Amino acid sequence: MSLHDKCALIPGASRPIGRAIAKKFAVAGVSLILPVFDWPESISEMENDFTESGFNFSIISADLRDKSNVIDLVKNIKKKYGSIDYLINNIERGGMPIVHGSYDLAHNENQWDIEFDTTLKAKWLLYNHCVPLMKKRKGASIVNISSISGITGRSGPAALLFNDGYSAANCAVRSFTRNWAKELAPTVRVNELMLGLIMYRHGEKTRGWGVLSEPEKKNLLSTILLGRTGTPEEVADTAYFMAVDASYITGTTIIMDGGFTLGGQNVPPIPPGILD
Repeated sequence: MSLHDKCALIPGASRPIGRAIAKKFAVAGVSLILPVFDWPESISEMENDFTESGFNFSIISADLRDKSNVIDLVKNIKKKYGSIDYLINNIERGGMPIVHGSYDLAHNENQWDIEFDTTLKAKWLLYNHCVPLMKKRKGASIVNISSISGITGRSGPAALLFNDGYSAANCAVRSFTRNWAKELAPTVRVNELMLGLIMYRHGEKTRGWGVLSEPEKKNLLSTILLGRTGTPEEVADTAYFMAVDASYITGTTIIMDGGFTLGGQNVPPIPPGILD
């Protein structure tokens, strides 16, 4: 499918998962709007990568936790593109307990606020200010990227990876998804992609994964029914499907965790019973 007349707003594209999602849309011909804030080395790498690939993209500096920044971002989008077809709400921040430790520690003084402001408030700000530009477009859709921490909380094997504040914020994303789907129906579809352990995101190639002991890694992987973590490319394929192809799905949460939230509860053989 060619989507050369479409544009997508994708925050977090400088990092591996967001970048994979952005590439998936760009290959289909979608023009990319990429707000950036931190990770300067990753931003430079993304810009070089996308330029070499010949993608049509615009990088706009914005702190998405700040209302005025989001308003300016949307004004720039309206001036250049006129509308938005897809909002991939891929913005979050969560400290791993295995790395950060307790919220009470001095270096975590602002950690709770960072997790809520980035994971929850920024999503709402983008939604609230982008919707007027999305209602103009047939087939427009929003995909909220969230975490299974909203289901597990800081418990079980995931207690090493998911903070309390991060988990609470992700739990609230589901409420956003359902409410927004009702508010925007039937014009704009809104769905949620809830991620489990993904490479570069709570899986391999993260600082937290690197400090886990081998037994801790084994315990996490054995809880995943598929026995492995996911890849950014798998996330990109699913996000694209939800945004573009799933034309009769709205208000739904797809849990993409390889079966982590079902793991640890083995199904025993049926007992022989006592009847003759």
